[in-house]
Amino acid sequence: MSMEQKSKRLERGAGILLPISSLPSPYGIGSLGKEAYQFVDQLEEAGQKYWQVLPVGPTSFGDSPYQSFSTFAGNPYFIDLDLLQKEGLLEKEEIQKIDWGELVYDVDYQKMYVNRFGILKKAFLRWQEKSSSDYQDFVHKNQEWLEDYSLFMSCKDYFGGVEWLSWSEDIRCRKETALKYYRQLLKEKMEFWCFVQYKFFEQWNTLKKYANQKGIQIIGDIPIYVALDSADVWANPGQYQLDETLHPIDVAGCPPDAFSDYGQKWGNPIYDWDIMEKDHFTWWKKRIKAAGSMYDVVRIDHFIGIVRYYAIPAEGVPVDGAFRKGPGEKLIKAIDEAIGDAKVIAEDLGVVVPGVRQLLKQSGYPGMKILEFAFDGKRDNEYLPHNYERNCVVYSGTHDNETLLGYFDSLPEEGYEYLLDYTGLCISDKICSEFKEKLANAVIRLAYQSVADTVILQMQDILKKDNDARMNLPSTIGQNWRWRLKRGEFGEKEIKFLGKMADIYDR
Repeated sequence: MSMEQKSKRLERGAGILLPISSLPSPYGIGSLGKEAYQFVDQLEEAGQKYWQVLPVGPTSFGDSPYQSFSTFAGNPYFIDLDLLQKEGLLEKEEIQKIDWGELVYDVDYQKMYVNRFGILKKAFLRWQEKSSSDYQDFVHKNQEWLEDYSLFMSCKDYFGGVEWLSWSEDIRCRKETALKYYRQLLKEKMEFWCFVQYKFFEQWNTLKKYANQKGIQIIGDIPIYVALDSADVWANPGQYQLDETLHPIDVAGCPPDAFSDYGQKWGNPIYDWDIMEKDHFTWWKKRIKAAGSMYDVVRIDHFIGIVRYYAIPAEGVPVDGAFRKGPGEKLIKAIDEAIGDAKVIAEDLGVVVPGVRQLLKQSGYPGMKILEFAFDGKRDNEYLPHNYERNCVVYSGTHDNETLLGYFDSLPEEGYEYLLDYTGLCISDKICSEFKEKLANAVIRLAYQSVADTVILQMQDILKKDNDARMNLPSTIGQNWRWRLKRGEFGEKEIKFLGKMADIYDR
């Protein structure tokens, strides 16, 4: 391994996967306020070095953080209302009288959508009287994406929330006269959306600085693809495989695999990699530069798509799709040029072909190992800890997996017996009322004691939650991305256990 590649390895350590949305909050969803700072303190106390969050962009239909209105923008839901109150932009009574949902462990996205923007607009109206030079600096610094995003969101409001492909033809096709007309017509709306981003990044940057001072690095996710209904596609249609009406020719997804017998049809438009290469991957460089400034570590979701991608006809189903060659090493070079001081994790899960192995090795990026994929009874399974190399990140499971307790229930008998043998637990231990919790701790210990540079555990697995707390079930909508941590649920017992693991195994 070259010196250049060594520099891409993560520091040996451990961390927790907990989305911002899953933090406790009295206002329906986690935020960048008090509870986030308290969680950073808990991470430090538990001997952790990493906090992994899911993508933090504004969510669209289905509430998935992997389907965002912008790859550059932050989620307005995460703006902390108490911090706005301290600034004098909101009154406590205004916040408290709103119905944010009845369940403290569940996000009610319908109520978020209906209520969150109204309260933010009240803050905006008061802020307009106090506009500062910091705001002007923010707008100027982010002009390249912020103007398109604010106009996109303003037009969405103007056209009743429908996707941009259903807008009037002139603005849908970004005719200059239309752009000029709508910028003038929706001037105040655009300023509101700029204000929202200003406040998001103000709060985000302050939190990240605090975390870094505590020795905690933030791991952020970027999906390889962007949503069709996004400012990214609307503002840059030539970067995607679209027809003359600007509709996708093919869309992204994957064939049937371990996650889904049906396969997955994500619906994202596919990049025109030839066009992107001709302009030296300029859009990708801007995207990676932005991510590198937001996070300490950037996890690239669906890294396999860089080597080969699965294209499904827009009107077809997953089995109708076919694999095509991706940009490979050319895109890796562009990412390395733009990433700055941030590191990269390559999400290399799925059916891994030799080309992916080769590119991962060339890149020097750590790949991912999932313990829930390990126990099929085969000793050469790459997800078993005894087969790891140092330069990787081991997870108990990801946001797309069952919780550990749910996983134990779904394991075939052969796999379950092998898991018990592997962890050193006995069948006789099963009579213990807390056996599943004991087994989960044994699996966590496997991760910590492995040679893998980095360990990341889902909070649900630390708390020994069953599948009721599962974050996402792929290929379904309606009940995903909702789970929240209750205040005080991650407490002294869990912190001491993780701290002990980190100390014993030098993390």
